[in-house]
Amino acid sequence: MKFNGKDIISIKDFTKNEINYILDYAEDMIPYAKGDKFKNILKGKVLSSLFFEPSTRTRLSFESSMNRLGGRVIGFSDPSGTSQKKGESLSDTIRMADSYSDAIVVRHPHEGAARLAAEFSDVPVLNAGDGAGRHPTQCLLDLFTIREEKKKIKNKKIVLLGDLKYGRTVHSLAYALALYGAKLTLVSPTSLKMPNEVVGECKDLGIEPISTSNLEKAIRDADVLYVTRIQKERFPDAEEYNRVVGSYKVNNELLKSAKEDLIIMHPLPRVTEIDPEVDKTHHALYFKQAFNGLPVRMALLSLVIGGRI
Repeated sequence: MKFNGKDIISIKDFTKNEINYILDYAEDMIPYAKGDKFKNILKGKVLSSLFFEPSTRTRLSFESSMNRLGGRVIGFSDPSGTSQKKGESLSDTIRMADSYSDAIVVRHPHEGAARLAAEFSDVPVLNAGDGAGRHPTQCLLDLFTIREEKKKIKNKKIVLLGDLKYGRTVHSLAYALALYGAKLTLVSPTSLKMPNEVVGECKDLGIEPISTSNLEKAIRDADVLYVTRIQKERFPDAEEYNRVVGSYKVNNELLKSAKEDLIIMHPLPRVTEIDPEVDKTHHALYFKQAFNGLPVRMALLSLVIGGRI
């Protein structure tokens, strides 16, 4: 399959076969991600890392991925030190990064910013999250994690919990899980339900998500519980946030009603939605999930910049 020069903007831009190809290649990347093997396939290549919003895992895993493949990284993690403070437009910033690098990874607070960036760049643009929009590389590592742990995705019962309105990770993931034929249950406060657009996409793919506010009942036969934090930074009204924060909490008491092989995922960072006591259980998979960002993003960078190992 041809990925060289391809933008990674939305999971909807990929066919199921293309996604499988990326996930299969990510498996091959695991020993390179762990540092057990080395291959400088991106030696001499430069990645521009442009983060207009805070990030820990996404930014560091992209930078680590590039370094482990022999490439180099330039960019910023705080736009306050850039010409954005002088009024430079996003399009001009992208044009400059395009001149200096072989690929651009961008996170931005405004939905649609990554696709706009791709219009002004000749080198591939990878969307690291655009506002409350999409987060395709997180989606790919989430699919990778579920497939690695559960061996398949089709017919698996997956609960998406938390801020489904503003949480960009679940917007991408819901579509992808429907594409694979998973059974979805959506659990959230009433004011933070999954957008109708995303639910409609799932229905178009033949999946009818179940919506509920009853978490205990939802997880009884679940194979995967995917937890998200309440996205404080997305709320236009602080009072609205205060009304819903703490609506759900995953703890060991709750997990007594869950299946023995339930896995718990979270894109992180977490705040109060998962009690630290859960970390010691065999259900907790969120730190391994975070590691999986490395082989997946290494695979993507390799494919869009250089080619397969």
